[in-house]
Amino acid sequence: MTICPCGSGQSLEECCQPFINGKQAPTAETLMRSRYTAHTLGQGQYLKDTLSTEQQADFDVDEFEASAENTKWLGLEIRKTEKGGEKDETGSVEFVARYKEPGSGPVVHHELSYFKREDGRWVFADCTMNPKGEQRRVEKVGRNDPCPCGSGKKFKKCCGA
Repeated sequence: MTICPCGSGQSLEECCQPFINGKQAPTAETLMRSRYTAHTLGQGQYLKDTLSTEQQADFDVDEFEASAENTKWLGLEIRKTEKGGEKDETGSVEFVARYKEPGSGPVVHHELSYFKREDGRWVFADCTMNPKGEQRRVEKVGRNDPCPCGSGKKFKKCCGA
């Protein structure tokens, strides 16, 4: 059994693989998780197929798949989901994905993704990179204190790494 890369704790076969194989995602978050898993598996065609009509023109499957071979995905953290339910027409998911490419250290990709329905199915429509949340003033953070970014991890294992 392979654990799904999306972080759900379920097997890949029970979680994201059915969506990558063509099943329609019931929610925006489900689509976002399956898109992350597609990144980890190098499934460029699925990524293109789950883009809005406007976004598809800018996505090159071959270019993605060539770059995906060298990327090691380290994890996904869902920070916040708004709307995007089974009866909604739009929704958003804020997440942090971590990965590593050859010759560089770990990369933190923080994004607020916007989703909409096209022909009844969820698609990725747009995003805001590094969205700004509410401002919090932090005097000093100790290594074992909770990280001020709100991840729920210790500072030394998150932003202090």
